[in-house]
Amino acid sequence: MNTRPSSERPALKIIEHRHYGRWFSALVVLLILGFFASSVASNPNFEWDVVLQNLTEDSILSGVMMTIKLTCISVLLGFAGGTVLAFMRLSANPVLAWVSWVYIWFFRAVPMLVQLFLWYNIATLYPKLSLTLPFYGEIWSVKTNQLISPFSAAVIALVMHQSAYAAEIIRAGIQSVSIGQLEAAKALGYRPSQIFRRTVLPQAMRAILPPAGNEVIGQLKTTAVVSVIALQDVLYSAQIIYQRTYEVVPLLLVATAWYLLMTSVLSIGQYYVEAFYSRGNVP
Repeated sequence: MNTRPSSERPALKIIEHRHYGRWFSALVVLLILGFFASSVASNPNFEWDVVLQNLTEDSILSGVMMTIKLTCISVLLGFAGGTVLAFMRLSANPVLAWVSWVYIWFFRAVPMLVQLFLWYNIATLYPKLSLTLPFYGEIWSVKTNQLISPFSAAVIALVMHQSAYAAEIIRAGIQSVSIGQLEAAKALGYRPSQIFRRTVLPQAMRAILPPAGNEVIGQLKTTAVVSVIALQDVLYSAQIIYQRTYEVVPLLLVATAWYLLMTSVLSIGQYYVEAFYSRGNVP
């Protein structure tokens, strides 16, 4: 046993732990990224001058606006419809719950591209849409081709596809709120509407927002499928140009740059919305 006073004991030498593996792996990754960046910058086949020239071309900007329009409409209407479907799934009414389940099952099972083609060719099944009253006859009719344009077919397909996925996200968020929270709110005398607004919704949003944000970003990229029905989104606009100039890769890079920009803006927005609803939940 050491009986020397503390003042006579030698000072402890603190040796810093050296993370050699960490620095080595970082160096390897940086070297790989450097080689890749150098290859991209020095390869003349990328034709960066053509990319910059077409980045703000009028038809490209029109395509960007169409992509944003389709995304906004399909997300807003899709999540509105998904909310209704989620409450139907959670309903005690077996008919509503069954109808909601079948809807979600069907539109999640059928690929988006197939849905788009079905709506685009719906006139084959129903050449004319009409409204008929008993004992009175037809009071309104229109040719389906006049009503279902490429834009409306794209909107219908995107909305119905989005609502199926949104319904499951919202349902999972609502079910993440514990029964104890609901019982406590009832014990305080809250009405059902107050329970939903003040207890369920704030807590459910924390579970809903991360997958919902990913779904919105995914929906923006999904809008690219409308190019197959000649609807001028950003991808179709790029295709029109490179079919004329044969500059395929530079125009695809233009479309890529715009998708990167739009998804980056959505990601930043998602971060701040999640931070807002996470207040008081971060230690």
